[in-house]
Amino acid sequence: MADKYDVIVIGAGPGGMTAALYASRANLKVAMLDRGVYGGNMNNTAEIENYPGFKTIMGPDLSEEMYQSATNFGAEFVYGNVEKIEVLDEKTKLVKTDSGELEAPVVIIATGSESRKLGVPGEEQYGGRGVSYCAVCDGAFYKNRDVVVIGGGDSAVEEGMYLANLTSSVNVVHRRDSLRAQKILQERAFKNDKIKFTWDTVVEEIQGDEQKVTGVKAKNVKTGEMTTIPADGVFIYVGSIPMTAPFQDLGITDDKGWIVTNDKMETSIPGIYAIGDVRQKTLRQITTAVGDGGIAVQEAFNYIESHK
Repeated sequence: MADKYDVIVIGAGPGGMTAALYASRANLKVAMLDRGVYGGNMNNTAEIENYPGFKTIMGPDLSEEMYQSATNFGAEFVYGNVEKIEVLDEKTKLVKTDSGELEAPVVIIATGSESRKLGVPGEEQYGGRGVSYCAVCDGAFYKNRDVVVIGGGDSAVEEGMYLANLTSSVNVVHRRDSLRAQKILQERAFKNDKIKFTWDTVVEEIQGDEQKVTGVKAKNVKTGEMTTIPADGVFIYVGSIPMTAPFQDLGITDDKGWIVTNDKMETSIPGIYAIGDVRQKTLRQITTAVGDGGIAVQEAFNYIESHK
């Protein structure tokens, strides 16, 4: 028999935890389901400066604060890896996981996104042995060493600055001739003497000595010139892909896998909502995920009331 709830929130990042808070505070029975540690990508972020109420706060600390708020009114945190959602009728959605089944009239999908891989030789081979997608997780292993950061967006620049506090040098390799990151982040990075930039360049191979990373083979996209950049570690930030594999058969995603919603966070299936980074949207931030969570629960509450 499936465990029954009013609302099942799939994902315990900032959006999911906000949804769980709002729903449980409305006296609904809530399951907040996640396959890992609550907090999502906030746990991979060093300092957060753009969340209201905090001049600066460490990502894991904000995760803990949000979790305490989310569970304060009785939301249950449930471990499990979602395999499938079955829509039995308008009042019943069945969420199947590797550890059991949950049932509710409302499901809120907040599974977020994960780091995109480069897909070059050496990336898989040296995973955990010099290749990383999380400076906060692995930066300490490269104290006083030289590292390469691949990418030009906010994540690449933020994590590059974090690594600069630990390493001897950071070489940011970007395929364009200018960064895509916010101007304030760019200014800080350009002022940091330990950070240098390799422009108009793509990494074609991650090299190593069979035990660990030794550098990257890079190509200038304008001249075609090939170079080798020595490095003890390679940190990759080249975008994200939505974590929507269990929901593909529902027909609620676009051709790239992002879930399509309206401004009420409603998908094309009544009673199923999507919030945060998993949505098809232009800005993916903690603040936007939190806002999505509040909106979704307001609509979910109305949906539950109308189907009693």
